[in-house]
Amino acid sequence: MAKMMKAAVFVEPGRIELEDKPIPDIGPQDALIRITTTTICGTDVHILKGEYPVAKGLTVGHEPVGIIEKLGSGVQGFKEGQRVIAGAITPSGHSYACLCGCSSQDGPGTKHGYKATGGWKFGNLIDGAQAEYLRVPDAMANLCAVPDALTDEQVLMCPDIMSTGFSGAESGKIRIGDTVAVFALGPIGLCAVAGAKLMGATTIIGVDTVAKRLEIARQLGADHTVDFKAGNPVDQIMALTDGRGVDVAIEALGTQNTFESALRVLRPGGRLSSLGVYSGDLKIPLDAFAAGLGDLSIVTTLCPGGKERMRRLLEVVASGRANLKPLVTHRYKLDNITEAYDLFAHQRDGVLKIAVTP
Repeated sequence: MAKMMKAAVFVEPGRIELEDKPIPDIGPQDALIRITTTTICGTDVHILKGEYPVAKGLTVGHEPVGIIEKLGSGVQGFKEGQRVIAGAITPSGHSYACLCGCSSQDGPGTKHGYKATGGWKFGNLIDGAQAEYLRVPDAMANLCAVPDALTDEQVLMCPDIMSTGFSGAESGKIRIGDTVAVFALGPIGLCAVAGAKLMGATTIIGVDTVAKRLEIARQLGADHTVDFKAGNPVDQIMALTDGRGVDVAIEALGTQNTFESALRVLRPGGRLSSLGVYSGDLKIPLDAFAAGLGDLSIVTTLCPGGKERMRRLLEVVASGRANLKPLVTHRYKLDNITEAYDLFAHQRDGVLKIAVTP
């Protein structure tokens, strides 16, 4: 096997470039996978812009589909040559966070205390998936075999955006008969629409302004779509709900405007489920927060990971209950990943997700 590989590396804010790096060594609990398909996430764009700090020289990306090339000596239950995915979040399975039921927050502490998002290691704390090879830590907790009947592109959404979008619906504690609004219909917002449908929401309102995204939202289960350029989305949603408001609002962009709008459309006792990655301070308006007396809940969620989460998502894909194929709109080779980043970061040509193949 060759000793070097190509990898997309964070150089400095504004620059992610393809470089040659050594193929990773693995420890006894790790696996080395040869990447067959990966993709670019909105969080990677935050890294590119310097809005989310990572170490210079780090390989980015956290959505791997691949073939097991090599297994650590202590790994059982998998075999070389097997096609697998691993979640964007790779919990150890034995940390305090894991054992108290919050595996997404698994990770090292810092000298200042606990570090949030610690379970997100690929492209954050360790080298990530936009490369020819990837080291998967704690492989027995994180690898999940992909059924032969499913293509790479069908399962490409499972490691992150499907898990994140669905978790927005789950954290929102959607109940049968609920009315739900989803703010921003990018890939995660669209997955939140699909997740809300699966959870039993019977009125789902998708908010965006891109016609293609509004159309796909309807395909995935939205009953109404609101174009925020056609008027205040809060007013439009309150009109659709006869002034009652929504039971759950899912925020999937990470801006003050969408966060505040999501808060303003909640019924008394409603829940705001926040999925956005914010790059500045948020303000909570006094009136929208009902001066703290509205029995409102605000909950944040980091993408759940681990092999059991991946197994469940694969089951959803295999069942046909959520068809996320329309989310893959573009395809690039790893050699051209800087072009793919330029397209994705500037949201040109109707891009949703890009399948990247070495």
